[in-house]
Amino acid sequence: MATHSPVASFVASPSASDQLSVRPFFENKARAFWILQAVGWSGYLVQRSVVGISNGFSLEKIIPVIIEAILGYCITLLLSTLYGYYRRLPRIMGVFLTLATLAAATFLYAALNAFSFSFITTTQPGVTVSLLIGNLFITFNVLAGWSALYFAINYYLIVESQIDEMRALELQASTAQLAMLRYQLNPHFLFNTLNSISTLVLLKQTERANAMLSRLSAFLRYTLANEPTAHVTVAQEVETLKLYLEIEKMRFEDRLRPSFEIDPRAERARLPSLLLQPLVENAIKYAVTPQEEGAEIRVDVRLVGQRVRIAVSDTGPGLHEIRHSSSVSTGVGLSNIRERLAQAYGPDHRFESRSAPAGGFSVEIEIPFQLENVNREAA
Repeated sequence: MATHSPVASFVASPSASDQLSVRPFFENKARAFWILQAVGWSGYLVQRSVVGISNGFSLEKIIPVIIEAILGYCITLLLSTLYGYYRRLPRIMGVFLTLATLAAATFLYAALNAFSFSFITTTQPGVTVSLLIGNLFITFNVLAGWSALYFAINYYLIVESQIDEMRALELQASTAQLAMLRYQLNPHFLFNTLNSISTLVLLKQTERANAMLSRLSAFLRYTLANEPTAHVTVAQEVETLKLYLEIEKMRFEDRLRPSFEIDPRAERARLPSLLLQPLVENAIKYAVTPQEEGAEIRVDVRLVGQRVRIAVSDTGPGLHEIRHSSSVSTGVGLSNIRERLAQAYGPDHRFESRSAPAGGFSVEIEIPFQLENVNREAA
């Protein structure tokens, strides 16, 4: 016989379901089992007692009912232990043993009830066939109902546990995908920056080299210190973007002309960290780099109702020239931004890109106005 305890048998999946947060009653499986067991059999005792004394109160009617409830309580504890063991067996064998155990328990319960009833109400205790048959109907209904409730609760816990595990896996996958998207910094940015620092060192321009290296260090420290799924304020994102542009401006000098127009009301709004850097990086690659006169890059953030509207535009050749350019983008790209927005806001966002007829390329993002650092979960 298994040493499986009745409390443990009630728990459908202890290791997984302990993490359930949507069912506070079942968070403590031991407490839930004993509460249900006590309430159920107490209710059965009250019901049977009311029926027994409906035609007059007497100890001969009450005592057998109390004994019947106590016997049922003890037998169902044994059943919970056996059922817990059967659930770990192959399904067909488990069903067969469950039905056989239910039949044996029903017969045992009926025999004990018949004997206790005859011991109290008759001068010659004993179990007669008629008394046994009469008790079999009652005990079968009681134990069959208890068994059905037992398996229904365990099935419910198993299903809910699997749902929680799937949600946890979806959240982990979403977090991993955000981390992957977040860390996809363009290797050409690092290569070009380090190459510029090396050139400045060779030209003995140590002050500029030190300044560029310091800014690169600060930028990388920011990108690595923040959680990939973290949200930052617009003000923080803009400061980081300015730090990035200071590094690039040391390379391009007057060819790179950035400008910012930030609505003070939107500065506290939160957005995924380093969301705008890839857009500015693309503008530098496709607008500043190919043109001798360089280009202007404008970042505009406004609060429109309960939405934050962000626009990044440049005065480069535009989308038509980019598509016909022989250069191939190895950076993060617009698809990365779309994926990060989808991960963070689901369908509650807008992302549009357009090329002006007179030249220039712009990207417009619209997201909800949020003041709290809320990371979206997989529902």
